[in-house]
Amino acid sequence: MSKNSAFQRYFLPGFLFQSVVIGGGYATGRELVEFFLNVGPLGGLLGLLVAAVGFSLLMAIAFELSRMTRAYDYRLLFKQLLGRGWFLYEIAFGALALLILAVLGAASGELVSARLNISPVIGTISLMTLVGLLVFWGTGLIEKALAGWSFLLYATYGVLIFAYLAAFGSALPDAFAADPLDKPWLVSSIRYVAYNVTAVAVIIFCARHFQSRRDALVAGALAGPIGVIPALLFFLGMAASYPEILDAPVPADFMMQRLTFGWLEIVFYIVVFGTFVETGSAIVHSINERIDHVFLERGSAMPRWMRPAVALIVLFLAIVLADRVGLIDLVAKGYGALTYVFIVVMVIPLLTVGVWRIWKRKPATVKGQSPGIPQNEPPGNDAMPRS
Repeated sequence: MSKNSAFQRYFLPGFLFQSVVIGGGYATGRELVEFFLNVGPLGGLLGLLVAAVGFSLLMAIAFELSRMTRAYDYRLLFKQLLGRGWFLYEIAFGALALLILAVLGAASGELVSARLNISPVIGTISLMTLVGLLVFWGTGLIEKALAGWSFLLYATYGVLIFAYLAAFGSALPDAFAADPLDKPWLVSSIRYVAYNVTAVAVIIFCARHFQSRRDALVAGALAGPIGVIPALLFFLGMAASYPEILDAPVPADFMMQRLTFGWLEIVFYIVVFGTFVETGSAIVHSINERIDHVFLERGSAMPRWMRPAVALIVLFLAIVLADRVGLIDLVAKGYGALTYVFIVVMVIPLLTVGVWRIWKRKPATVKGQSPGIPQNEPPGNDAMPRS
């Protein structure tokens, strides 16, 4: 893949975003139940469509602000949005990162225990080891791993949903027709977008590939559909088993058990486990990038050994949390509580301060950051002038 190729500029950010939101939430189907199927099949479907639009809008703003100010880690980006209050986002992001990693740890342990009949600890240790290896090799490998796995994920989800709808899809029209749309599907969708758009903090390193405002805006517009299409397909499959599937701790496993396709089950769970790994890697990598920037400001480089060490420490804390709380409560209570925090510290600032800075081409002055035209951007385009 050539440097700053069309794929890197337009599609890679969407696939990175997709990898983070799938592994961090809806790979098991539990998140889709909590935010969408709980408000009814038709309401949930409308909510997913709204979510795609919301993601596209917010990601486009974040990508362009990052590009024009060279804010390639979340601390620099939120100094542009919140000024001296940027640390509020870091506190919220730290809590969310720990929560997502706890969900991954709980889900991976439950997956291995249920499918292989071995201790959940084996799944957890495997997750920690693979994440540590990926973050050790840094940005290049993580970008390739996340993008490549996304294609495999699309294919696997496509086969699963096709097989499930072929077997049980006859119930789908009745499920949609019976939904009176009397539940707060729009509010649920907004809540879902509010905390999932924080994935931009995890993948913002990819903004280095943008060469113009058009690149950033197109990448943002594509990120919404790329991230939501697998969720939409998964949702249709689950809606065919509404309302029985609502109480399933792992809806994907509920669907697999009804299909009894041995080979598909093996492939699906390998892909899901791999998605857990890539999501965990992206989150830990964003934390490492934050730490690395502190080293750079002090005129040194982050030791390479520190990257997997950070991964292991953070994952260990997350797994302790997962063991204490459990998968269903982590999704239902943890994500729900943080939603309103991110509306205040991220969504509203992006739609106000972010839009204003982009419109006026007026970056904030941030210590350790040199705003202006990115070095790989040719002069004469729509980027803001050098300061």
